Amino acid sequence: FKVFKKLLTKSKLTSITIDIDSSVINVEGHQEGASKGYNPKKLGNRCYNIQFAFCDELKAYVTGFVRSGNTYTANGAAEMIKEIVANIKSDDLEILFRMDSGYFDEKIIETIESLGCKYLIKAKSYSTLTSQATNSSIVFVKGEEGRETTELYTKLVKWEKDRRFVVSRVLKPEKERAQLSLLEGSEYDYFFFVTNTTLLSEKVVIYYEKRGNAENYIKEAKYDMAVGHLLLKSFWANEAVFQMMMLSYNLFLLFKFDSLDSSEYRQQIKTFRLKYVFLAAKIIKTARYVIMKLSENYPYKGVYEKCLV
Repeated sequence: FKVFKKLLTKSKLTSITIDIDSSVINVEGHQEGASKGYNPKKLGNRCYNIQFAFCDELKAYVTGFVRSGNTYTANGAAEMIKEIVANIKSDDLEILFRMDSGYFDEKIIETIESLGCKYLIKAKSYSTLTSQATNSSIVFVKGEEGRETTELYTKLVKWEKDRRFVVSRVLKPEKERAQLSLLEGSEYDYFFFVTNTTLLSEKVVIYYEKRGNAENYIKEAKYDMAVGHLLLKSFWANEAVFQMMMLSYNLFLLFKFDSLDSSEYRQQIKTFRLKYVFLAAKIIKTARYVIMKLSENYPYKGVYEKCLV
């Protein structure tokens, strides 16, 4: 957490959004802890399932860990949330946890509530929610991009109390709507979100859609930091390698925060390499110095000069 906390302090943010998500890492050998699980790209292949937590505003890795490939998505999420809050929460920092439906679980929600934080989680389309949302008495408010929203305050079966659910509906494709149905509201696709924020209904949906950023951060870690290639036999050795890779990822962000303009902070690692590493230059060695000579027309020379000041 040290590098992330340093980034957080430098940013002076008073509220952050932490996205928790998981991703499959394929293995081809006989790595310990790897097993067959949900693996859409290589069905039946042994794999690891890594749980990540990213801060969206900083694009930074907060914490995470390697799990066996057959681990359920939400396993360990409540404990991870407790660890995050214990390490970074302060009186002047508000934390919102954002997760997909794989983390739609009252234990996770209760954990976040008990820690005094906010949450926005995509809910599963249980019949309890669907039946209420399609009731003719429910009024939807029209919004942007054909979206309509409303709110429900309800308690699911086996839950301890009522919570706020935001419902979003959009018209199904015309071909699907052509197949008429007698069921009320069947011409719509419905999406449900549970939250304790005070955001307006449509703002809740729009804010959730930004969760896609976390998927991009995971892809960047997997393909640009080689997290997708955990090759050691020992499970704990692979866990250590993973943590070192993500430490490097955050150190790189810290370097960009200190050395580059804010407009370039969010650029991907591969873009940085193409702009500042994979370039034509001449190395000249003298008795006392090693000099790198760049082309006069190199457009980013100022960045090097700024870093060397």
